Amino acid sequence: MGMTLTEKILSEHSGKEKVIPGEIINMKLDMVMANELSAMLTFDILNQWGVEKIFNPEKVCLIPDHFTPNKDINAATISKTVREFAKKHKIKHYYEQGRAGIEHAVIAEKGLVFPGETMIGGDSHTCTSGALGAFATGVGSTDIAAAFLTGEVWIKVPPSIKLEYIGKPKEYVYGKDLIIYTLTKYGTDFATYMALEYGGDAFKHFKISDRLTMANMAIEAGGKNGIFPVDDITIKFLKETDRYRTGDTEIKEMTPDDDAEYHARHKIDVSEIEPQVAFPYSPGNGHPVSEAKDIKIDQVVIGTCTNGWYQDMALAASVFKGRKVHPDVRVIVIPGSVAIQQKCIKDGLAEIFIESGCVFSTSTCGPCIGGHMGVLGPEEVCVSTTNRNFLGRMGERTSKSYLTNPAVAAASAVAGHIAHPDEL
Repeated sequence: MGMTLTEKILSEHSGKEKVIPGEIINMKLDMVMANELSAMLTFDILNQWGVEKIFNPEKVCLIPDHFTPNKDINAATISKTVREFAKKHKIKHYYEQGRAGIEHAVIAEKGLVFPGETMIGGDSHTCTSGALGAFATGVGSTDIAAAFLTGEVWIKVPPSIKLEYIGKPKEYVYGKDLIIYTLTKYGTDFATYMALEYGGDAFKHFKISDRLTMANMAIEAGGKNGIFPVDDITIKFLKETDRYRTGDTEIKEMTPDDDAEYHARHKIDVSEIEPQVAFPYSPGNGHPVSEAKDIKIDQVVIGTCTNGWYQDMALAASVFKGRKVHPDVRVIVIPGSVAIQQKCIKDGLAEIFIESGCVFSTSTCGPCIGGHMGVLGPEEVCVSTTNRNFLGRMGERTSKSYLTNPAVAAASAVAGHIAHPDEL
């Protein structure tokens, strides 16, 4: 019997010829990541253990992004501590605010993990890098601390679920719609501690940004990780990363074995899917946008780690161009990284956003986690391209968030209520 994509990577990184679901392995790591919040807990543990040296300063990544630019004295103190740790241990991949962006976007665009490699991160959406054919998963700060020390992690091999997407999508249907539809159809726990392996001929109609969005939200199904096979679309993206440009040009082809065994297989015809809106309070509470009529809104957030890719920015700008944000609505546009922000400025997208009446923000997790730079007040309603709309996630507990793709979010900002772009 052959192996799935995830099993192939885990077998190679545990020194085993083959692994099977449920087996406990020690997995060698190619990258260990933490943001400023998860890093602080990790540092506390390392101090308790008396650790003075980490396993490899070139395989550790620290990216402050949650409360940066620092929102208060406590956040500034945390960031200062992370900065000092990075200097002490000569960590190669420490990225200061204003020079990188949101961790998951930075990791992808810099090529910190390539196909066939492994990464754990102190953030649940670390699974984003599975779009590039890597095994990437979020873990707790104790596991991060152990990985800082040893370069390994103790892990149970997850069963794999095959998701095959077929057909050609309708206009204004993107990866965000596919994953909301999937979560709604199968539930937000159907992949608990399992590997979601995405595939199917439908992806020739989608961009790498759609894959990154879907891998990002594998955790919303309870997934241990989400992963895509490596094809020409993946390779084209990787050839534009910092890692490839500086001479590391080996890109491993990653495909599952034909006789791989899966826990379950699901086939989804994307031609049947309308643009989706995830109603409160779950990413799996999806409805076609045609069923989301007369829902007035106060705020729109476009971007962050889930839909902050350049393609998402360009999509939103194409809707905003020549139009104004509704007078009762405020809009915050957050590119996933500084590089994406720069490209938006160079290509004129930033000007479109500002002329339409949007705030064009620096890269930060801020409003997604209800942290800063866009927190919702009592009973306010937000349309967001972020990954979660849990109760109180983006602000006061009586506020509500609806998740959509960037085109629907931009159209809603102009209309003043949730709207399909064709309504404008």
